[in-house]
Amino acid sequence: MTKPIVAAVDGSDSAKRAVRWAAGEAIDRGLPLRLVNAWVMIAAYPPVLVPMAVSDVMEREGRDWLNEAMRTAREAAPQVDVSAHLCRGPAAARLIEESKNAELIVLGSRGLGGFTGMLIGSVAVALGAHGHCPIVVVRGEHDRTDGPVVVGVDGSPPSEDAIGFAFAEVSRLNVPLVAVHAWNDMSLYIKFSLPPYRTHWLRVEQEQNRLLEERLAVWRDKYPDVSVKSVVTPDRPAESLLEAAHTAQLVVVGSRGRGGVTGMLLGSTSQALLHHAPCAVAVVRPDC
Repeated sequence: MTKPIVAAVDGSDSAKRAVRWAAGEAIDRGLPLRLVNAWVMIAAYPPVLVPMAVSDVMEREGRDWLNEAMRTAREAAPQVDVSAHLCRGPAAARLIEESKNAELIVLGSRGLGGFTGMLIGSVAVALGAHGHCPIVVVRGEHDRTDGPVVVGVDGSPPSEDAIGFAFAEVSRLNVPLVAVHAWNDMSLYIKFSLPPYRTHWLRVEQEQNRLLEERLAVWRDKYPDVSVKSVVTPDRPAESLLEAAHTAQLVVVGSRGRGGVTGMLLGSTSQALLHHAPCAVAVVRPDC
């Protein structure tokens, strides 16, 4: 069965940008687009006492948003195979369930339920931590289609999956790939800069370059058409990737890097990008 690309719909401007992005991706991948709106009754009444008029209004509003999203998708990609689905239940739970049978989940960086100053919604964080397929959070005010794709590489299993996702993406888009490996942990730097552990940092950098090229080698062979720029930097991963994102159309990261804390399902680097990146961010969980 062909897995669709799923786009979350809530009537917000952020969600509309996500629908446009998802429609283009669906065309590029030759996949159907499934638009999903999930609504849930606020617990202001006991379930048996919910006024029917309130339920009807919320359902009608969801259908209106879906109809508008259908028009947005077809304007962005007239040939897209698109369908609309209204679900009842918490948005995060419904989209995690959708992710079991989806190729990709796409959503905006902030929906109508967001608090002032909150740059990313709880739904995106929940999907990044618990989703069963890669997710893309469409950030930024403008759709950027001419920039490269940036991928974070650190040698962890989620990073390996992210590299594969990024190579496949740039092969379809016919844009360059920038592979960023930020190797400097500050505590490591301080420790090995002092006697008796003083380290020649040029040798460390050469070693990190070699490790990066080893990680990329198998993917270069699989995608010989892809132009890859390797970047090794003695900086923290989040800062390095945010810097590279300024000219990118998409940044791809694993859900958790090598420095992840046990039990922390969404790493600090992926969270930083979801909150602050100026472009779309893909989070790839292991084995998605």
